[in-house]
Amino acid sequence: MTPSETAPGTGEPRPGGVQSLDRAFALLEIMADTGGEISLSQLAESSGLPLPTIHRITRTLVDNGYVRQLPSRRYALGPRLIGLGESASRMLGTWARPHLTQLVEDLGETANLAMLDGDKAVYVAQVPSQHAMRMFTEVGRRVLPHSAGVGKALLAQLPENEALATVRRTGMPAATERTISTPESFAAELSRVRERGYAVDDGEQEVGVRCLAVPVLGGPARMAVSISGPESRMSWAFIAEAAPVVQRVAADLAADLNRRSRPSAAPES
Repeated sequence: MTPSETAPGTGEPRPGGVQSLDRAFALLEIMADTGGEISLSQLAESSGLPLPTIHRITRTLVDNGYVRQLPSRRYALGPRLIGLGESASRMLGTWARPHLTQLVEDLGETANLAMLDGDKAVYVAQVPSQHAMRMFTEVGRRVLPHSAGVGKALLAQLPENEALATVRRTGMPAATERTISTPESFAAELSRVRERGYAVDDGEQEVGVRCLAVPVLGGPARMAVSISGPESRMSWAFIAEAAPVVQRVAADLAADLNRRSRPSAAPES
């Protein structure tokens, strides 16, 4: 039998786990959650691990390119993670496509999947509408979150102080006269998103275009699913009818991704 290890941050054993790997991944996630740059003392405070252990793990991650040490002696996520992230995004897009296709079939408008990448929302998958006049967003495009439906749905999943810190860092330029451009107004908007379970970009990123976006809750990462189209088709009555459909697809996607990311049962010895 493989000895059980203790999962980092918990007192529960992880059957068959490798403690050093658990700890390395935990440290990488802490770095990502703090914006990608952190000191050893902050890692110790957040992880509960002793400094010698953290130093040993980060040294190994630095040597392999997954972490880099800055001139300030702080640590940041390394360049080798970029390739892993790009591969994971492509696979995520492949898994999401059937769900987005279902949205297009049900509602007729372009369907998108986006994730939070640093302080911006990045589109990782899209299935276009069959209408001659349809919305198109290039996969891989990164947008400021305050003016995008997917951005609002993503930031609504964060604690309010983190969400507002994000838009303060990026700034809130007005792409159109409808763009929300103050943190106070944006906080009120996020409250509405959390209350009703979906976000709307009402011509705030592009004149004449509406977007309905839903958080993908309970999935393995912060994501949002959306449909977008011209205001002439995406009326407020349409949005009210479409919201439960998008929410159902978002829940199905979260369940599917969790199922795919679950490790296979270990063979019996």
